[in-house]
Amino acid sequence: MVPMLTDAALLRLLQLSSAALPVGGYSFSQGLEYAVECGWVIDFKTTEEWLALGLSEGLGSLDIPIASRLYCALDEQDSTAFHYWNRYALAARESRELLLADVAMGDALLRLLSNLPQALSETCNKLEPSFLAVFVSTAWQWQISEKACVIGLVWCWLEAQIAAATKLVPLGQTQAQQLLGLLQQQIPAVLDRAATLQDDDIGNTLPGLAMASALHETQYCRLFRS
Repeated sequence: MVPMLTDAALLRLLQLSSAALPVGGYSFSQGLEYAVECGWVIDFKTTEEWLALGLSEGLGSLDIPIASRLYCALDEQDSTAFHYWNRYALAARESRELLLADVAMGDALLRLLSNLPQALSETCNKLEPSFLAVFVSTAWQWQISEKACVIGLVWCWLEAQIAAATKLVPLGQTQAQQLLGLLQQQIPAVLDRAATLQDDDIGNTLPGLAMASALHETQYCRLFRS
């Protein structure tokens, strides 16, 4: 259950996790375009399997636990820990394309937001800001709870991936909504598992995703950025 949010915080969460937020998330397929090109993802079932694995073993083992630690670092005003987990998130991107997506979206969100407290803005600007770090920083400043922040982060990823799959596989709009419904049901268990991870357990590897995103860089015909 998501902790009760004030109306203002809820509206801010909807704004921050909206597909309309102009940070360029729609420009990247996160390896999905190559997975479709080479026949790994071909229909509704294989799309669900690909995204479910990315949710549980990708976000659940890396992005979600790091987001929680970034949020905690902000609560404790611990800039050293904040910088550490920002660098960790960037170092864990297993291809140049995945790193580019993280940094480009982080830069775009940082430019978009003009009302961050000066100290927080400086914290994000001291190193290459990952999208993860800027998203969490914004949620923290807008008084969005940690759990709601993480759920919003997962929703951003899930909605962008399903939008990409709709174009690439392709899927119908009804199938896309069915996928959203199915994968939403997995989110609570993924969050619970992520909450149990110790620092040394963070950072699972997904070889298929790494290869797909790397090979996408030289794919002859592409809809999505590399």
